[in-house]
Amino acid sequence: MRARILACLVLAFVAQPIFAQAKRSITIDDYFTQADLFQVAYQSDYIAYTEGRWREATDDRKTDLWVASTQFAGAPCRLTSDRAGDRSPQWGLRPGGPVYFMGNRKREGDKRPPYDGSTQVWRITTDGLFERGSPAVGRTPEAVTRVEGGIDAFELFRELDDPKYLYYLVHVDKTQDDWSGLRSKYGKLEYGHGQNRLGQIWKLNFNTHRAEKIIDAGRNIREFAVSPNGKRIAMITTPDDKVVSFEGQSRVDVWDAATGKITALPDHEYRKKVPSPYAWLENLAWNGNSDRLAFGVVFDGYPAEVFLADFAAMEPAVVRFKRPPGMQFKGYGSPVQFVANTDLMFLAEDKGRVRVCVATEITKDEPKLTYLTTGDVVVESFDSSRRFDQGYEFAVIMATPTRFADVYVNPYVGKFRRVTNVNPQVDGWKLPQLSVVSWKGAGGQAVEGILELPPDYKKGEKVPLVVEIHGGPTTATYFRLQYWIYGRTLLPAQGYAVLCPNYRGSTGYGDKFTTDLIGRENDLDVEDILKGVDAMVERGIADPDRLAVSGWSNGGYLTNCIITKTTRFKAAISGAGIVDAVMEWGANDEPAYTMVFKQGLPWNAAGKYHKASPTYQLDKVRTPTLIHVGANDERCPPAHSRMLYRALKEYVKVPTELIVYPGEGHGISKYRNRRAKMEWDLAWLDRYVMGKK
Repeated sequence: MRARILACLVLAFVAQPIFAQAKRSITIDDYFTQADLFQVAYQSDYIAYTEGRWREATDDRKTDLWVASTQFAGAPCRLTSDRAGDRSPQWGLRPGGPVYFMGNRKREGDKRPPYDGSTQVWRITTDGLFERGSPAVGRTPEAVTRVEGGIDAFELFRELDDPKYLYYLVHVDKTQDDWSGLRSKYGKLEYGHGQNRLGQIWKLNFNTHRAEKIIDAGRNIREFAVSPNGKRIAMITTPDDKVVSFEGQSRVDVWDAATGKITALPDHEYRKKVPSPYAWLENLAWNGNSDRLAFGVVFDGYPAEVFLADFAAMEPAVVRFKRPPGMQFKGYGSPVQFVANTDLMFLAEDKGRVRVCVATEITKDEPKLTYLTTGDVVVESFDSSRRFDQGYEFAVIMATPTRFADVYVNPYVGKFRRVTNVNPQVDGWKLPQLSVVSWKGAGGQAVEGILELPPDYKKGEKVPLVVEIHGGPTTATYFRLQYWIYGRTLLPAQGYAVLCPNYRGSTGYGDKFTTDLIGRENDLDVEDILKGVDAMVERGIADPDRLAVSGWSNGGYLTNCIITKTTRFKAAISGAGIVDAVMEWGANDEPAYTMVFKQGLPWNAAGKYHKASPTYQLDKVRTPTLIHVGANDERCPPAHSRMLYRALKEYVKVPTELIVYPGEGHGISKYRNRRAKMEWDLAWLDRYVMGKK
């Protein structure tokens, strides 16, 4: 690999007043004081971002829109405060012009859009926002769309200084097949198929204020992107709106404005010439000349890839971007963006870190790769403004091992500046001691993890250890400060060490490390984790008599596996976990995961399904187990948790509790439910690990 690495970037933080104060231990209450950052949009002089905060009275976390200046001193300005779930900010071309975004606003007594709570596009002016005497107060969002039922996505078409058109996506319900008559007659029933949502793209003219439907795809549209010249629209489409269709039947369609026709890009490269046919497609990105399209291809069990479609010839050609050895793309929603016409910017994983990278000469066998962020950083999102001779302008949402995520800007070569401080209260908290640890896993393979120690931990002390196992498994735990509901930051404040192993199958450690897990679940992953526990005990960190294991999703599944193999753990916390692989294939919303890892269907790979299932070893469990699951979880249906609970409580007679959260899906989204989970977890660990009654 030929790589050009920029000199280490200097982090020049916004000056903050420093007050002497005693640090204190954090509590569960502190979790709900956090502000979370989600999206960022950069326009040279201004950065728009969305910030979410919790509110007990409404039992939720909602996002508002903020803007920070890269040119003027002063704190960022909050532009919306009505908790309308504002998101997906986009700028026009004129500096200081309005920012456009989606949101769901309600006005009492108004049942018509845009104030009926449906998703609409809004805009708010930023003219003079950071000039003296021009406060953000009094600026009111203006509705741009008033679409019955709301929209699903939008994109601006920019010309000269201001947007000329706004394209937006809607879906219409359609019942179609031989049984459409009965389906329509009894439309309130739930059917396995035949009821569909088909996508349409509309074009709103800002001059005439009229909208016209330009695309009726006849398929579900997951995502779309308008070429900068307006001559093409790329879409990721599926036959219907089910996840099972998205996994193996999604494709990239391109609409041509001159002919009005839709053409599917050749899929041979990303369906046939890849190790799994069940890829998810995401993140369409056009280059500046509108003759090249990039999109992400994400797999269960295999590293994510980026593919390029070249429209210079009569027929578009699709090729895979040739990743340099050792580099892995970060998939599952992370952005891909062209800067200028030829430079491709993306996020890459590297041993628990996530970096912004840019590739040039992308069609060659050895693209040139430049890391734009270095050191111990985890970038969650980015947006680039432009490229110039000496470097790139871009903004990031970024966290480090000592700071929660904030917005940073890189307006000059090699120099970052922090432009937000969204969680100043953290300065008064005692924070955990973070480090990267390594050990020999299964077969002698080097394995790493993130270790969090109590804030006042002193070398040589033996402390209780909780193993927190990440989900996926095709993802990783990152080397960043993070206070979340699964234990990080909270448990160290209670005196526990927390080990987060990046076991076999995790990303960021090379392709082989990721793919080794295929066909070896409930095997390599479990041994990697248990050997990590051994290492913490041998190093005098973990008290071998006070160990616990926990996880959510695939972490819950591995927790269920581990407690069938050892009795060394005093407590287990299984969240949204899988117990039986056949039921996993038959009942969850993404069966491809199961088929990839078990290398077949239940009837032709029965042995691997059996081996991967802790079901048949539940009689060996002796660990007191707390079980959490959302009542509406389609990813890891609650039947798995109910099966585990029945086995342990009714037959094995192990102390166990089952908590089912009404209305929740695969994640817990309500304020009260998150608090309940954390309080239950602490009480469970206190009783069975610390011996408190």
